[in-house]
Amino acid sequence: MFRWYREVGPAERRTFWACLGGWSLDALDVQMFSLAIPALVASFGLSRPEAGLIGAVTLVTAAIGGWLGGLMADRIGRVRALQITVLWFAVATFLAAFAQSFGQLLIVKALQGIGFGAEWAAGAVLMADAIRPEHRGKALGAVQGGWALGWGAAVLLSTAAFSVLDQETAWRALFACGLAPALLVLYLRRSVPEPVRPAAGPIRPAIGPLLIFSPGLRRITVIGTLLGLGAHGGFHALFTWLPTYLSVERGASVAGTGLYLAIIIAAFGLGCLVAGGLVDRLGRRRTVALFAAGCMALVVLYLLVPVGGTGLLLLGAPLGFCTAGIPASLAALFSELFPDGLRGTGMGFCYNAGRLASGLLPLGVGLLSEICGLGTAIGLSAIGAYGLVLLAVALLPDRQSGGALLPQTVR
Repeated sequence: MFRWYREVGPAERRTFWACLGGWSLDALDVQMFSLAIPALVASFGLSRPEAGLIGAVTLVTAAIGGWLGGLMADRIGRVRALQITVLWFAVATFLAAFAQSFGQLLIVKALQGIGFGAEWAAGAVLMADAIRPEHRGKALGAVQGGWALGWGAAVLLSTAAFSVLDQETAWRALFACGLAPALLVLYLRRSVPEPVRPAAGPIRPAIGPLLIFSPGLRRITVIGTLLGLGAHGGFHALFTWLPTYLSVERGASVAGTGLYLAIIIAAFGLGCLVAGGLVDRLGRRRTVALFAAGCMALVVLYLLVPVGGTGLLLLGAPLGFCTAGIPASLAALFSELFPDGLRGTGMGFCYNAGRLASGLLPLGVGLLSEICGLGTAIGLSAIGAYGLVLLAVALLPDRQSGGALLPQTVR
């Protein structure tokens, strides 16, 4: 699982640690919101649809930011783009600590979303260019595992904050900690080189963002967007509302909710590492399909079949493991669908256009929960999203190992 790390050079290792840190800290900032939803509902008197609207707006602006981040990476360089995006989402999260109304919180979360989406695009294409093809899937899977690190840190911070502070102060302190990722910019400036491709020389700007809709790429772009929609939709339908479901509908305490989530998060991190190895062995498409089918089955068991607290604990590990496999595979898959000069643009668009559409799901879950209950609303939404993943991967070509499906370079 980790042998690849010994086979890559110093520049590749520094790039790996920078991107792992960026994604981990991105997760820290983003997951704070789902953990703070009950406190935000109390502080601002929000309804569930209003809380879902904040999550939806964040995802919509993240989609816009992701496309912009991909364009920026193609035009000004991968490393410079990553520096800008990390600083952006860190400052936006910090500003959320000072929100005095629902409207203000909505605005700063929208700003955070732009940086969140852009960071993934810049970091993923940086890794795809810097890591040699035979190890690309494993390295990108390990970086995706950083989401579990940031998510786990957010749970620990949330548990500590809500245990020792009053509710109003706790969520503000939580968001204030979101400024920490800005320190990563110093490491990026000093230690991470701009990648150079041996066959093509330094990365040059793409000649236009709309080329991903040209006849040779249009079908790939559309199917990739559907895949991004299903992947994001399933994840956010589940995990935006899961802490609220556990605390409100299942009656879990702060510590109990933290335990349920800790199991899911630990398994999520393991799932990212395993998926990274599988995409280089089984192929990108088969790996995504395998994990999507597992997600659908486990969502039914976790949310739609009556189980007790012990059952939820036991099911949490396989649920977290399977939900990790799809996002851990997407960067490797998307990076090989587009030629060099359009790689950042194509990856940023497919990943984030799907996120744009999936931004409606947290709002949809909130609305649907008024009719059928929160657990059922989450479960039905997630099953539909993962079904779309299966449809999309059935339409995509597959690669058994690294290398672009469309190897030509656009200048």
